[in-house]
Amino acid sequence: MVKHIVMFKLRSDAPADAPARAKAELEAMVGVAPTLRSMEVGIDYTGNNPTADLVLTSTFDDREGLAAYAVSEVHVAFLEWFRPLIATRTVVDYEK
Repeated sequence: MVKHIVMFKLRSDAPADAPARAKAELEAMVGVAPTLRSMEVGIDYTGNNPTADLVLTSTFDDREGLAAYAVSEVHVAFLEWFRPLIATRTVVDYEK
């Protein structure tokens, strides 16, 4: 099993609803992106976290599954909307 964890800090001019929309769209990918086994997204509730506004934890059967997800149509479409809103991104991928 591979875990893919990503933390996002959004740009200060990102729409206020961006975290909630991202959470809904990311979690809706389960069952759509064939290699994605699970997706959990958390939104920082303090509103003043200097490190991250949003964190996701997703799981895949293997490294190839993660690689396939990265180029999947649903993921690429999401990134077209979301990428311009990101100030910083931190990623950790590991095998469990």
